[in-house]
Amino acid sequence: MKHDTQHEQHSHHERDGQHGQHTDHSQRVDHSEHAAHSGHADHTGHTGHTGRHPGKAGWAMAAQATLHCLTGCAIGEILGMVIGTALGWGNMETMVLAIVLAFFFGYTLTLRSIRKAGVDFRTALRVALAADTLPIAVMELIDNGVIALWPGAMDASLSDALFWGALVLSLAVAFVVTTPVNKWMIGRGKGHAVVHQYHH
Repeated sequence: MKHDTQHEQHSHHERDGQHGQHTDHSQRVDHSEHAAHSGHADHTGHTGHTGRHPGKAGWAMAAQATLHCLTGCAIGEILGMVIGTALGWGNMETMVLAIVLAFFFGYTLTLRSIRKAGVDFRTALRVALAADTLPIAVMELIDNGVIALWPGAMDASLSDALFWGALVLSLAVAFVVTTPVNKWMIGRGKGHAVVHQYHH
């Protein structure tokens, strides 16, 4: 009888021990959930930092975006001038061709960089149009405005130093004016802030 009582006490002790182990296991589960929740909160903060939400835009990023646009514009304008001059076109026709090609090459460079990230063509084109239309438009307005106002620049040929001097100066002025535009767009999560997401 005494042996049975001891056996019952021992069984009760084992059940209490198992119950305690189960309670500790529940606490560990709760702690894991808390850690997972904390990790999720950290991930959310990191997402905001990558640029999906508007944030503070730096001048370096804005300058890089402007330089990207400037490269496409310069290629398009020089090619347009060469083609227009070779075909004997007038100043207006040559300028229109140069502007069209500037937009084309500006979009193409952005489209190419986004496509490298594995984005489909339609999405990449939509991003390129949204990112580059305003900066290229501002750049072309300033660039061609400087050339148009520069005495004799419109009538200068490709072999004249005046043509290349006016072109370089106009692109420099366009860069200075367009950089704040890109900074404003990037700071609001637009423009090249969207392009930047596809490279990370």
